[in-house]
Parts: sequence; structure tokens; C-alpha cells
Amino acid sequence: MPSQSAVSQERMNSASRSRVDTTGHHPPRVSPRGLYRVVATAEMLTWALLIAAMIGKYALGAPDWTMRIAGSIHGFVFLSYCVSTVVVWTDQRWPASKGILGLVLAVVPFATVPFERHVDRKGLLASRWRVVPAGAAPQNGQEPACTAAERLLAVILRWPILSALVLVVLVALLFTVLLNAGPPTEWFN
Repeated sequence: MPSQSAVSQERMNSASRSRVDTTGHHPPRVSPRGLYRVVATAEMLTWALLIAAMIGKYALGAPDWTMRIAGSIHGFVFLSYCVSTVVVWTDQRWPASKGILGLVLAVVPFATVPFERHVDRKGLLASRWRVVPAGAAPQNGQEPACTAAERLLAVILRWPILSALVLVVLVALLFTVLLNAGPPTEWFN
């Protein structure tokens, strides 16, 4: 009779095998709905952090570094939210008006979570990716990539960890460029 640890190990191995498709590809663990919910919430929370830092600086005389830190965190998460919006918009085939609204609402404090809930209620956030990862066979209603944006998304879904790292680096580079450009209020002066 096998030991309990051997039975537990076999269950774990079996569960692991069931998550691998016929090409040996592990499907992404993050869904469009989960990704968008996390990033929209983070964007809203960093708005709160930024507003608190502004109140601290202008009303309570807090040091400037509090505002720089809060602004930097919010700026990075803001850009991450924008990237996530484009990724989910592409995968879920939102109408252009819905995708643009999602991007514009990132500028409005605390608007990203109500928007995320709105698109979820409308059925525009699925629990699995519509676009099949590059090199994998379509499963459960997935579709092959048709447009250039979908082909890029298929590559991202094929290598989600590497893609996340690359996207974080790209957001960090863009953030650095924008940080060096100075506050947005001074860009056109």
C-alpha cells in the first residue's frame, strides 16, 4: 500500500499534467478578469496614496520626498494599468470606444475600479484568454491570433513570465523617460 505522501505526490503530479496541453505548454494562470481586477485596484489605491501625499505636502507641510515617492509609485502603476487595458482590450475584442474609455478613466481618480466592474458586468472580462498562446492548440473556445496585436498577445501568453518581465522593463523605461521630462504640468512650457 503506498504511503500517504506518495499518494499526495501523485495527485500533485496528476494535477500538474492536467494543466499542460497537448503541445506541452502550460496555460497562463492569470485570466483577463483577474489581471484587470488587480491592476485596476492597484491604480485606484495609488491614486489614494498620491492624493494623501499631496494633502500631506500642501496642507500639512510634509517633505517633498513623500510626494516624489507617491508620484513615482502611482506613475508606474498608471502605466501598468494602461498596458493591461490594451492587453485585455485586444484579447477580449472590446470596441474601440470601450478601450479608449478604459485608458481615459485612468486619469480620473478612483475611476478604474468602477470601470473594471462595469466591463465585468457587461461580460467583457472572461475568466480565460480568448487568444490561443503561440505554438499551442486552441482549447475551450480559444481562437488563433488574427491581427498583429493578437499575434503579439499570443507570444505574451506563450511566455507569460518572460513577457511580464519585459513589459515591466519597458514600463520602467517609459517611466524613466517621463520622469526625466519633469511634471506633466511643465511639459508644454
